[in-house]
Amino acid sequence: MGLPLQKIQCMRKKWLFYTSFFAVLLIVFYIFLFKITDFSKSDLAIINDNVKDFSFTTQDGKTLTQRDVEGKVYVAAYFFTTCRGICPKMNANMRLVYDAYKYEPGFAILSHTCMPETDSVPLMKKYSQKMIGSSLVKNADGSMEIDETKALDTTAANTNWIFLTGDKASLYKMARESYLIDNNQQDTAQKISDQFIHTQFFSLVDKQRRVRGIYDGLKAAEVSKLIADIKGLLREKAPGTRFMNGFSNTPN
Repeated sequence: MGLPLQKIQCMRKKWLFYTSFFAVLLIVFYIFLFKITDFSKSDLAIINDNVKDFSFTTQDGKTLTQRDVEGKVYVAAYFFTTCRGICPKMNANMRLVYDAYKYEPGFAILSHTCMPETDSVPLMKKYSQKMIGSSLVKNADGSMEIDETKALDTTAANTNWIFLTGDKASLYKMARESYLIDNNQQDTAQKISDQFIHTQFFSLVDKQRRVRGIYDGLKAAEVSKLIADIKGLLREKAPGTRFMNGFSNTPN
C-alpha cells in the first residue's frame, strides 16, 4: 500500500520548506561574500605603502599638499626645465598619460623639478603651458615629441598635470623614500646643494597613498602599461568603502 495522501502532502511541505530555507541561506551567503570581497581590486603589487606627507609650490604659485591628492590616483615624476636630454622625451610620453586622463577628476600628475634653485614658479608656469598647450606629434621612429610650433586651444583649465617646485631636500627625499625613483644612487651624505637626481622613472600612487608601480618613462611599452594600470587603480574602491574580513577598515 502507498502512503496516505495526507502524509505525502506533509512530506512535500517539509521538503519545500527545507529547500526554500537552504536556498535563502545560500543567497544570503553569496550576498555577504560579494559585500566583503573587493572585486575592483587591481592585481598590482604594493611597492611602498608609506608615501610621506609633502608640501610644494605649483606652477601657479599655490601650495599643494598630500591632502590635495587624497583619494586620487597620481603619477609622480622628476625633471628640470632646461633639460635637453631625457626630460623632453619623458614629458612627451607623460603627455600621452595626461591626454588619456585629463578629464578624470580622480587622477593627477605631479611633475617635480629636480633643480628648484633655478626652476622658479614663472619658469614652471611657462614650461607647463608648453607641455599642455603644444601639439603632441609622433616621429618616424615611433617616439613622441612636443611641437611648440603647433599650438592647441588651451581655454580649458588644466587641473590634472601639476608642476611642483620647493625645498630641494624635501623634493629629493620624496623621490628617494616615497616614490622610489632615484636610480642614480648618489652619495646622499654629500651636501644637498651638490646632489642631483636625474631619473626617467615614473611612480604610480594609488588612492591610499601606496606606490603600485614604477615605469620607465622613455619606453613606449611601459608608458602604455602605465596608462592601463591607472585605469585599474581608478576602478578600485576609495578608502573607507572596502571591507576586510567582514568589517569596515574605518571606525564608526
